[in-house]
Amino acid sequence: MERTLILLKPDCLAGKHVGSVTARFEQAGFQICGVKMLRLSSEVLREHYAHLVDRPFYPDIVNFMQSTPVLGLILQGPDAVARIREMLGPTDSKKAAKGTIRGDFGTENMRNIAHASDSTANAEIEIIRFFKADEVFKW
Repeated sequence: MERTLILLKPDCLAGKHVGSVTARFEQAGFQICGVKMLRLSSEVLREHYAHLVDRPFYPDIVNFMQSTPVLGLILQGPDAVARIREMLGPTDSKKAAKGTIRGDFGTENMRNIAHASDSTANAEIEIIRFFKADEVFKW
């Protein structure tokens, strides 16, 4: 069993897609092990997007991710990281196939509905970044 972190981004919440996106994960057999609404601080975003801090579009990411709260989810299941990333589709929603979450609900590269951990190692780091130990449930 793997765990992964999902952040449902402001466009997901504003577009009222939370139920549809969460239902897809549950229908695919994933178990929700944690869920909470978060207001992301500049410090947390700097840590989370450390690989992008020097990019010219980084301030746009911060503004977008702070425009509304986000919904953090921890999902568990076999091959969770790879399977969920496949369900989401490519980061750029314009390149995502219909039937993927980003292809159906996303609109562009940044407004792409959700962040998902890109490896099991990063998933564990990200889970700790966004959830306290007593907010994570085991099944």
